[in-house]
Amino acid sequence: MPIEFSPARSASSSLYIGLMSGTSLDGVDGVLASLPDDGQPLATLATAYVPFPDDLRAALMTLQASGDDELQREALAANQLANHYAQCVAELLDKSAIPSAYIRAVGVHGQTIRHRPELGYTRQANNPSLLAELCGIDVVADFRSRDVAAGGQGAPLVPAFHQAIFGSDDEARVVVNIGGIGNISILPTGKLEATSGFDTGPGNVLMDAWITRHLGQNYDADGAWGASGKPDPALLNALRSEAYFALPPPKSTGRDLFRPEWLQARLHDFSHLPAADVQATLTALTATTIADAITAQAPGTGAVYVCGGGAYNAYLLELLEQALHIGAGRSIPVLSTESLGVAPNHVEALAFAWLAQRFCLRQPGNLPAVTGARGLRVLGGLYPAG
Repeated sequence: MPIEFSPARSASSSLYIGLMSGTSLDGVDGVLASLPDDGQPLATLATAYVPFPDDLRAALMTLQASGDDELQREALAANQLANHYAQCVAELLDKSAIPSAYIRAVGVHGQTIRHRPELGYTRQANNPSLLAELCGIDVVADFRSRDVAAGGQGAPLVPAFHQAIFGSDDEARVVVNIGGIGNISILPTGKLEATSGFDTGPGNVLMDAWITRHLGQNYDADGAWGASGKPDPALLNALRSEAYFALPPPKSTGRDLFRPEWLQARLHDFSHLPAADVQATLTALTATTIADAITAQAPGTGAVYVCGGGAYNAYLLELLEQALHIGAGRSIPVLSTESLGVAPNHVEALAFAWLAQRFCLRQPGNLPAVTGARGLRVLGGLYPAG
């Protein structure tokens, strides 16, 4: 039986859409979920993925650094992004057969092009007004800025969500998100107030850049190219000497630091290495810096659960498990969030649906222990459908 439209329905609806396009610049992941306001378990009703065309990916990549006519180029890219976000929303509604009037809000992160909390700002390319116009649903966006305004890093924003859906009373867990940048959420048993997390450093960003340069591929599928090489200990040590890794949390990072120029400067004395060995070493860099962070900040971890694109890189997960064993002196299982009921590529989109709900309920979405903000804050800004 078709659902009948009720104008008042959306204001009390528990249905939210979350959209995420991450540092890897591959496309938009979308989730339509039921998030009851009374704290009952969430339910994913539909998922969708809309890849970026080459021209948009190139435009967003160029915007990672200063250049001519930046304002117009960013505005045009933001409009193109909004159209892809709207396409993802349309696919979610079509798959679920739910009218747009029944969706309370769309939570959309936007595409980070600058992240400089130490200078008091963060910028995500986005046009949420256009998205609201295109999809006819209230849009909540710009989640990081409020935390930065309160003196925080503005990232990572997912630990509170991870605790809400992945926390356990019986097992101390770490959730590792490996997108372009890696970050961890430390989830002690049943203690939201003790939840913490931070960006560990590069996730896939350097591996993606290296394989694009040498093989013309956007990413290392299953880590196969990296696995064909051998990590070089001297290069790994040179990469790990980056000062960011030794900084105490709270901390966050992005392409502002870990960009191809950063890598090229450190490869100066290693031009003799085969390209596959460099890829293997970059994979080891991601694995060891994540393992170092877990060993130092979450020594009692019972299990590690991985989400993001890196969860599909078997070689990376193998190196992570090895590094954790060496660092912790004991075997710590490395699993996919699939084992907790959420596919790795849907976790972040679901997080922004949850953050949109928090905004609609006027509840805080940040954790000061994670970001360093002066206190709890309601995150985001509202762009009404009408």
